[in-house]
Amino acid sequence: MKLNRMIYPLVFALAATTLATTGCKHKPIGITPLPEGGSMVGQPGGGGTLPPGDQIGQGGGVQTQIPPGGGPTAEGDFNGMGVDRTALAPDTIHFKFDSSVIPSAERSKLVMVAEALKSDASAKLLVEGNCDERGTEEYNRSLGERRALAAREALAKLDIDPMRVFTRSYGKDKPAADGHDESAWSQNRRDDFVLLHPKPGS
Repeated sequence: MKLNRMIYPLVFALAATTLATTGCKHKPIGITPLPEGGSMVGQPGGGGTLPPGDQIGQGGGVQTQIPPGGGPTAEGDFNGMGVDRTALAPDTIHFKFDSSVIPSAERSKLVMVAEALKSDASAKLLVEGNCDERGTEEYNRSLGERRALAAREALAKLDIDPMRVFTRSYGKDKPAADGHDESAWSQNRRDDFVLLHPKPGS
């Protein structure tokens, strides 16, 4: 009888422990969900107010945002447009860590980009969003896209037709600086601006 009194509490304790360890497992933490809605300019992590356009795949998993009705269909193919990476290189804008908000100190560069587009009505623009090496590939692709779209939205507020602006995210695949410290990371958190001109005869 005494043995039964001792066994029942042990069995109960063992059953409770088994339930606790098998029935209450925590779900693994996934990638931080990206916020949606709101303006990207001046708000951390906003989703943008302009329609993003269609998405098309690029080599290496790069996703491109294009205005509806046309745009690059493969790396280097810009529907008869010539690519000029040097004209707007001094106007590259940089971001703070894990942010798609354009810092106020960088906004004068967007004015210069807008002026270049206003001076040549036939030109279009490719905005390439980039990140530093920290974070997962998927998260950095999304962050690079938000950074590129933030520039597109800011240019729209400077009276640039968003249909003239393409966006592409490279995530952390195209660093501007090698290195694994803040000096390199600060150079890699950026939007590059690529001017597109119609080729002669096109």
